[in-house]
Formats: sequence, structure tokens, C-alpha cells
Amino acid sequence: MKKLKKFGWYLIIGLVLVSISLFFCNKIQWLGIALVLLFILLALVLQTSKKLKGFSFTVLIFAAVIGALFYPEVFIQIGSFELKKLIIPLLMIIMFGMGTSMSFLDFVGVVKMPKGVLIGLLLQFTVMPFIGFGLAYVSNLPPEIAAGVILVGCSPSGLASNVMAYISGANLALSLTLTAVATLLAPLVTPFFMKLLANELVPIDFITMFWSIVKIVILPIVLGLLLNHFAKTRITFLNKILPLVSMAGIASIIVIITAAGRDSLLSIGLILILVVIAHNLCGFLLGYFGGRLCGLDVASSRTIAFEVGMQNAGLASGIALEMGKLATMGLASAVFGPWMNISGSSLASIWKERKP
Repeated sequence: MKKLKKFGWYLIIGLVLVSISLFFCNKIQWLGIALVLLFILLALVLQTSKKLKGFSFTVLIFAAVIGALFYPEVFIQIGSFELKKLIIPLLMIIMFGMGTSMSFLDFVGVVKMPKGVLIGLLLQFTVMPFIGFGLAYVSNLPPEIAAGVILVGCSPSGLASNVMAYISGANLALSLTLTAVATLLAPLVTPFFMKLLANELVPIDFITMFWSIVKIVILPIVLGLLLNHFAKTRITFLNKILPLVSMAGIASIIVIITAAGRDSLLSIGLILILVVIAHNLCGFLLGYFGGRLCGLDVASSRTIAFEVGMQNAGLASGIALEMGKLATMGLASAVFGPWMNISGSSLASIWKERKP
């Protein structure tokens, strides 16, 4: 295994050199293939490391995104079928999977940990929407792309925050409760803040957005929750399959959005990446110190940092599609998703070594 791993690193170095050569020779079509192979190989090599294997999925997403940037036509439609039509069904499957991993006990935490839940929700639905609003205007992004940044900030947290809370040794019970409650509040809170902060950038229809979130998120989650409650012993096979399906679904959604918005992403890509990084890091920072200033213990404050900094980017992309603005409003969520997994995994690894 060590020899194979070493050989893999040699191949990676070789592909890096080939990619540099192709870039300077202006062989763009071949450069895309070399970079995709480079990231796929890197993901496979990372799988052999206990400490780094958590990054392999994100690296695979980068490989797919590179493919979408170089060869967008492959990911836009097949024959007469537009691939963006898959986004809503994929999101509903992902949300159903989220529901099967939840239980009614997750909501009991509201009674058991009222202070932590209240502080977490207040920070979740104030820090990220207003930071997103500020960054969108300061960066002078095009209106619809700026609205997408705000949309990510107005979305609730997702399952990724629960995973990071578990890895880091934070308060997992609080994380599960916050994710569950924030998701249920999303149909009201997300359209409200979008109407308040983004209506000047794009027209926001509160009722339409409300029903979109109910359809995409609430109904599949409730169905999964009920199935888990009444048939838990009969769906063990689903608990093994759905995480893999969800990962594939998330990757597919990001790739489709990237291909659809390729031209916009190439023109303002660096600015958007910097905005997304700042948005995410501000969420971690203000979430943690906000919790500490409110008197929460270190473990609970770390949980809130993940809940605030890590958003349900998939939901944001689904709303953008429902509004008919996938190629513009959907770009921020396509960038935010992979980045938050990198930053969240890194922070979780650091905190794991520094137990509260």
C-alpha cells in the first residue's frame, strides 16, 4: 500500500508538470483533461490517509467543477433534456435522506437546551444574512449574483454542520436540534430576509419562495422523519445508501450550476470566491465568539460556529432554480458548498486535537 501511495504521488507530480506545460503551450482542451485526472488521482491518494481522507469528496467535486468549466456543454443538456431539471428532484432526495437521519428527539433539545437553541437561531438568522448583504454590496457584484450571496446567508444550516460537530467533539445534540429547528423555520425566515435585504437586487415573491422551500425541504424531510420513526428497523439499507446518493446528488448539482453559469463565473470568479470565503469565516468567528459572549460553554460555542458558518447551499441553489436564475443566483451556493466543507473539515480537525 505504501508503494502504491508513493507511486500515486509521483503520478500527481507528473500531472502537475504536464498541466503547467499545457497551460503555457495554450493547449486548453487537453489542459482540462489533465486537471480532471489530477484531482481524481489526488482524491484516490487522500483516501489512503486517515487524517486526509475526509477531503477526498471535496477534491472529487473540484475535479467535476473543472470538467464543467472546460467542457460546459457536457453538463448542460443531454440530447433535448436539460440537466438543470434534475436539481429539484435531487434536492428532494437529499432532504429525504436528511429526514431519515433525524428523529423527533432532535426537537426535544429545544426544551432541554433552550438557551443554546435560542442563541444559535438568533446568530444563524442575523449574522449570515446581514454579513452576506454587506459583502454583496461592498464587492460590487452584479445584482443577481449579489442576491445569490445573500440567499446563501438566509438559508438554514444543513447536515454538514452536524458531521463537523461530531468530528470536532462539540455539542452534537445541540447541533442536531439547531439544524432541525432552523430547517423548519426556513420557509418563513428565508423569504422574510430575502424580501428585506435582496428585493432591490431581484424581485422577491414571499409566497412563491415559501412554497418552494416547503416543497423542496419540508415535505421530503417530514416524510423521511416519519419513515425513520415508524419503520426504523426496516430501512437500515436506506441509511447505508442515502448518504452516498446525497453525496453524488450534491456533486451533480454543483457541476450543473457551474456549467450553467460558466461565463459569469469566469468573469467574476475570484471576487466571488473571496466573498464566499469571507462570508463563511465570518460565520465561524461570530458564531463561536457570539456563543461565548452569551455565556455558553466551549463545546456549545463550537457547535454554534458550525451551525452559523455552514449553510444549506443546496437549498439556495434550488430556490435560485425555482426563480429561473440558476446561472446567476445559483453561483454563490455552488462556490460556498465545496469551500465550507474544506474550511469546516479543517476547523473540526483542529478542534478535535484541542478538546474543551
